[in-house]
Amino acid sequence: MPRRMLVRPILVLALAALAVGVPGAAVPHDPDRGLRSTGCGQAPPQEPGQARRYTLADGDRERSYLLHLPEGYTPGRAWPVLLAYHGRGGSAEGMAGYSGVAALPAVVVLPDGVEGDEGRQAWQGAPYSDPGVDDVAFTHALLDTVESRTCVDRTRVYAAGMSNGGGFAEVLACAAPGRITAVAAVAAAFYPHGLECDTSRPVPVVSFHGTDDATIPYAGDPGRGLPDIAAWNADRAVAHGCRAGPEAERPGPDATALEWSGCDRGAGVRHVVVEGGGHTWPGAPASSGPGRTTATVEAYRELWRFVSRYRLPLP
Repeated sequence: MPRRMLVRPILVLALAALAVGVPGAAVPHDPDRGLRSTGCGQAPPQEPGQARRYTLADGDRERSYLLHLPEGYTPGRAWPVLLAYHGRGGSAEGMAGYSGVAALPAVVVLPDGVEGDEGRQAWQGAPYSDPGVDDVAFTHALLDTVESRTCVDRTRVYAAGMSNGGGFAEVLACAAPGRITAVAAVAAAFYPHGLECDTSRPVPVVSFHGTDDATIPYAGDPGRGLPDIAAWNADRAVAHGCRAGPEAERPGPDATALEWSGCDRGAGVRHVVVEGGGHTWPGAPASSGPGRTTATVEAYRELWRFVSRYRLPLP
């Protein structure tokens, strides 16, 4: 039986009719398909403007995720996709509630992580995640399944995350640049993940971080392998071959945005510094972590302005 849930994101209609879908197996990935997914022209799996829970086999595990279709979704239009990853110990419902990403004009996919240390859900790349879980492979399987059921634009697949989820978005930029168009990392935990990165394409990145974040300090934490956030962004700009910047602007009275341009294949780097911000999602209407949450910058709007500029090269 379906179970009802109401989650109110920022300035949007509520997520509605949260239901449990039937288990599904991943559809084999064909990298030579065109721009439009195989789900185009098929009846939508749920009502537009609603979120519904589904399960997906991942080896001997059963994983779950929320799928939110935008208001106005039709199977004749190829929509962008946003993958949204919660932080350590979080959930898809929690991420939907505080982030506001369900307001975006995209098919939004919010997966749940697997329990790691202390029984808390986490994502690959962090020292406390389950070492036997391959979340990169799971993401490929998840995208294959979503593409088979909904009409999406395969050149516009974006990943965003909070804290450990933000760190995992960057893992995807390292491991899957042929699939992930651009990434957004909020209060991200950039742990050394040990993966060999695919350098065939630089992945555009926008990040947000509070200067008073006590969980993932802005100045870094060498004891945990966490980098200085300002240096991490400058290093991204060097890695992307950016030739200009950073140029500064003020998206809010307590925020400064730094952006590098002239980058290899246009893969820009943007960093939003929230002065006095805690380990929180900027603009969140509900608790997203400890410390101060700015109300002058809405991360979901800011990240979308950045990532939606980009498309993957056509196969």
